[in-house]
Amino acid sequence: MAVSIVLVSGGMDSCVTAAIAAAEADELAFLHISYGQRTEARERQAFNDIADFYGVDKRLDISIEHLAKIGGSSLTDQKIDVTEADLDSKEIPSSYVPFRNANMLSIATSWAEVIGANRIYIGAVAEDSSGYRTAGRSFSKHFKKRSTPGPSPTRSSK
Repeated sequence: MAVSIVLVSGGMDSCVTAAIAAAEADELAFLHISYGQRTEARERQAFNDIADFYGVDKRLDISIEHLAKIGGSSLTDQKIDVTEADLDSKEIPSSYVPFRNANMLSIATSWAEVIGANRIYIGAVAEDSSGYRTAGRSFSKHFKKRSTPGPSPTRSSK
């Protein structure tokens, strides 16, 4: 049975992505990644609620709070105001967390090798891609080309 990993933050995008994955995949494994975001506790609760709804037993909760220490985002730095979304702007929004999706996908790829997953789902929104360098189709295409999960010398039931 093929396993698919779904990155689930607990937000609307990942909830929709989880629904799509549930319709397409044989077995789901949910990955939640905290990065020091302001809404961390609520997102973790939603992650578990969504996983419970879909009956997902394989769950991995990872912290990469070094992204908050690196800074540069209103999502992780209380000193930076969260600004309203402006989908017409070509500027990088204050909510951009530098290279967050790449970090998350790298972790998902590592876990995929261990559990034998053959697909990774992420709810990166195309409308964000103008300001979020790691949310667009170009980034996804290049990341997929370079990071397809490969065989691992050991498989785990984690």
